[in-house]
Amino acid sequence: MLSHMVYFTLKDSSEEACQKLVGACQKFLKPHDGIQFFAAGRLAPEFERPVNVQDFHVALHVVFDTKESHDVYQVSEKHLAFIEQGKDNWDQVRVLDAYVD
Repeated sequence: MLSHMVYFTLKDSSEEACQKLVGACQKFLKPHDGIQFFAAGRLAPEFERPVNVQDFHVALHVVFDTKESHDVYQVSEKHLAFIEQGKDNWDQVRVLDAYVD
């Protein structure tokens, strides 16, 4: 399986803007073939240990059954529409991909 984790730092990090991004993740990214696990949500600020990274606002976690499913997702119409709709409010986007069991 391939774990695809994306962390968004927003220009406008208001509650409304964060919820809009989480909603867009649900609408555009969740309905793809090959997804084994999907979750999107806001930073949990109460975790303030020295090892916790807190310089993002919204996290997206998607686990695909195969690399091929991930590759199809990356160029899908819905994924590209998601990027086009949201990119103007993205200050930073970090993507972490890993093979997991």
